Amino acid sequence: MHGIIKIIAAILLVTIIVTVQQDQRRAVPAANTSSLYEEIKEKQKGYEFPPENARIDKVWKKIPGLNGRKVNLEKSYENMKKSNTFDEKKLVYDQVEPEVKLEDLPAAPIYKGNEQKNMVTFLINVSWGAEYIPSMLETLDKHQVKANFFIDGAFARDNPSHVQMIEEKNHLIGSHGFGHPDFYTLRESSAKENLVKTNELLASFSDEPIRWFGPPSGSFSNETVTAAESLDMLTILWTVDTIDWKKPTREVLLERVQNNVHNGATILMHPTKVTSESLDPLITQLKKNYQIVTLDVLMSEKR
Repeated sequence: MHGIIKIIAAILLVTIIVTVQQDQRRAVPAANTSSLYEEIKEKQKGYEFPPENARIDKVWKKIPGLNGRKVNLEKSYENMKKSNTFDEKKLVYDQVEPEVKLEDLPAAPIYKGNEQKNMVTFLINVSWGAEYIPSMLETLDKHQVKANFFIDGAFARDNPSHVQMIEEKNHLIGSHGFGHPDFYTLRESSAKENLVKTNELLASFSDEPIRWFGPPSGSFSNETVTAAESLDMLTILWTVDTIDWKKPTREVLLERVQNNVHNGATILMHPTKVTSESLDPLITQLKKNYQIVTLDVLMSEKR
């Protein structure tokens, strides 16, 4: 009997030892001791970038920051573990936010996105040209592109069905003020009053707050920008102008954009006949080198 008990005790002891060893192996990931894990750890710095703070540029005013990029060692190892071979395409990254963001900067307009973002955006100012909006929306829809429509409050009042069409296609709606005034000549209180009036009209079409303001003709003053920011709005201008209101040919418009486009570009246009006809080849042309996104995407810190 005692011999049997000793045998059982020995078996239990071995079982306990094996279980503990298995638990220890599970508690300490194999990745920590594998050569692949060490290789990823050794190479990670070559794939990482520090975050870039938002800043005020002497020429371009507010420039958005950009998240940094850090390799997630554990997830990257899990991605490569099956093949047990380092593959940079299987690296997994975590984004690191900058310390200074757009909202931390003093009042100033924005002309473009961060230069490291391989993206552009369309700024479509709408005070007239209702007849061209349906065809432009159709072209944008065809290419699955979202644009920014800056709507004049008076236009929204007189053409509600067109504004509704823009909203239903999930494009970003911004403010173009009410009645196409020269905001450079307005005092801060008058500018704010005009923007509030426009926002109240546009709010009837969209559940999203109106965050962006495109001043008519690009005319503004420091008081304009301050009035907008007091309403949690950012003033946006442009770096590439189609000058479509001068009725160029389609070829001239396309060449004008192609010769001036860049990372982070903001491309100004209006609902005109030439823009409506040029939009399809323009999007095709731009998509070869850039993503076409809304302002919310272009101006965010996300890579």
